[in-house]
Amino acid sequence: MTTLSAEREFRVAYGAHRASEGRALDAASLHALPYLATGPFARQWAVRARTYDAFVTRVLRPAARTCDRALQILDLGAGNGWLSWRMALSGHEAVAIDIRDDDVDGLRAGDSYLADAGGFQRVAGSFESLPLEDACVDVVVYNASLHYALDLVATLREARRVLRSGGRITVLDSPFYQRTADGEAMLAEKRRDATTRFGERAATLMSMPFIEYLTQERLLTASAQLGLTWHRHRVRYPLWYALRPLLARARGQRTPSRFDLWEGVIA
Repeated sequence: MTTLSAEREFRVAYGAHRASEGRALDAASLHALPYLATGPFARQWAVRARTYDAFVTRVLRPAARTCDRALQILDLGAGNGWLSWRMALSGHEAVAIDIRDDDVDGLRAGDSYLADAGGFQRVAGSFESLPLEDACVDVVVYNASLHYALDLVATLREARRVLRSGGRITVLDSPFYQRTADGEAMLAEKRRDATTRFGERAATLMSMPFIEYLTQERLLTASAQLGLTWHRHRVRYPLWYALRPLLARARGQRTPSRFDLWEGVIA
């Protein structure tokens, strides 16, 4: 179990690392997300934009058709809140939750979103203890964030607790591996290269026992008692991204992760 001081040190170090990467965006770029066409992270956002489009088509619109009111959406690992902002513009009500509230790409980085019509709530909090009452949301979205869970069972149990009957849990942009061995190989590489990647912040940034990756078995086992039926929605990613497994095989490397959209529906 991590202490509050360790979590605080991680948040500070992670925010500083993200700032050093150039993750802080100006207002124009924030309002373009996830369709960011320029800059050093445009290719990453090209992938995330495809996932978001699939989420809207495969999850959000079907959920909205079965509801005679605005959907209540919980955006977990919200970062600057871009997805919550998109949900609010679509007429839904969103709550953005993240453990970070800094102005790099934490919650306060999205201050400019709040000037638009249809704002959303922002709350600093953790996955394992959501500051919400039971059965109050229609859709829970893990926004490139479920792999940062410290306890996958407790995290999914909390998401299930706040869901209304007929609600959905969706997992966006978290790394899934077909084999546990590939996920462990990725984690070993991350530990090996931590100093090169993170510099003097390496020890702090590697100190948190996040689950780091998912497999289908891991997801199903962690949610076995929650009454969820899981569906995997394939996402049509850019060709350069879709070809990664073939390139890895040709180079004798481990199989890379997939970032399909996963949807858990209350049975």
